[in-house]
Amino acid sequence: MVERGVAAQGELLLVLLRPDIPLHTNGSENDIRGYVKWRKISGGTRSDLGRRCRDTFASLKKTCRKLGISFWDYLNDRIEQVGAIPPLPEIVRERILAAEPVP
Repeated sequence: MVERGVAAQGELLLVLLRPDIPLHTNGSENDIRGYVKWRKISGGTRSDLGRRCRDTFASLKKTCRKLGISFWDYLNDRIEQVGAIPPLPEIVRERILAAEPVP
């Protein structure tokens, strides 16, 4: 039993090495809150295509918000094909690499 306590303590102390990782799951719950409110108000979509479009735009909006990018600026950049804002996966990769501790 003591061995498990020491192992658990080590796991719990990992957060000191990675302070960017939240200690709770509220982030996951907050990610879907806007969608759930919208679904309750609108009654959902009429087709599978409508559901996929809604899910895609909701995901893009939430990702932009997490990255600190204006969703509307991002959409306009893509529609007008300006290219001023890099692709979202590229931004995410850059931020992950910047957050990794250097050995």
